[in-house]
Amino acid sequence: MFYPYWSDILTTKVINMSRLPLNTLTGFRAVAELQNLRAAAEVLHLTHSAVSQQIRGLEEQLGFDLFERRGRRVVLNPAGEALLRSVQRALAQLDDGVQAAAAAASGAAQRLRITALPSFAQRWLLPRMGRWHERHPNLALEIDASHQLVDLQRDGFHAGLRQGEGPWAGLESERLFDAPMPIIVVGSPSAARRLLGAQPEALAREPLLGDTDVWEQWFAAAGLRIQVIPVATFNDAGLMLQAAEQNLGLAVGRELLAADALRDGRLVRLSPLSIIYEHARPYHLVYPPSLRDWPPLVALRQWLRDELELSRKALHPTAPKRGAKEKK
Repeated sequence: MFYPYWSDILTTKVINMSRLPLNTLTGFRAVAELQNLRAAAEVLHLTHSAVSQQIRGLEEQLGFDLFERRGRRVVLNPAGEALLRSVQRALAQLDDGVQAAAAAASGAAQRLRITALPSFAQRWLLPRMGRWHERHPNLALEIDASHQLVDLQRDGFHAGLRQGEGPWAGLESERLFDAPMPIIVVGSPSAARRLLGAQPEALAREPLLGDTDVWEQWFAAAGLRIQVIPVATFNDAGLMLQAAEQNLGLAVGRELLAADALRDGRLVRLSPLSIIYEHARPYHLVYPPSLRDWPPLVALRQWLRDELELSRKALHPTAPKRGAKEKK
């Protein structure tokens, strides 16, 4: 009698667990993370009583409590904490699976949706879209240029081009540049006719565009201690470089973002001096782990690497390839 009795109990528990509704687990996660039934109800777009009923039903089905009630707060007990860890992992894997399935179901005509900072999209990504289309004529890029840090999975993006150190929770990231990007001073062709080859003191007397800290660090590297008051600052480096192209002042910014304008003659580098700004954040490509081997994303990663290498060669044609050992 002993063995069948315990076998029946274990079988019953397995059956009950397998029948837990997905919406109940989602509700449990929201309550557990927010520690408040009303706040969870707002997030889930349900009534307070509906969420409360979900939690009571879950506890009844499991046969044990998950929360301790402390006034208006609900706090996980040890059993609830153990369940939350598993539920978070399971729901994250389910989200990844749904996104991967949707991508695979769309086939070759799938649009690859990416989000990027406006400066990177405008100054580097868009000028290279022609070469992307030549290589992948059946794979359209849909680019959302925004300063907002979006939730890739919630908002339907396959990848993001971000600045920062990472890590980003739930995402894989690949740093796009192994070495820090130089900060240089540029101006319009009109400014260059007056200032090309001039000493840093002469540049300090010009209208300056951009961040005070970056300018002061650049002048410090030139041996000058100058209190800089820019005529304009920007929340987007692309706008700053566009202002410099229109001869509104001199700009100090990332060489990579100015590269195409330098090549086309819309901007001119005014000094050989460059700095590595200590607070400059590197670029990363981020994406859900489930999409790592999805062919369109594989194609994007390879294309980015190839284009970045072309940019490196154009900016520094005599420099050794990244990772290559210098000959003695």
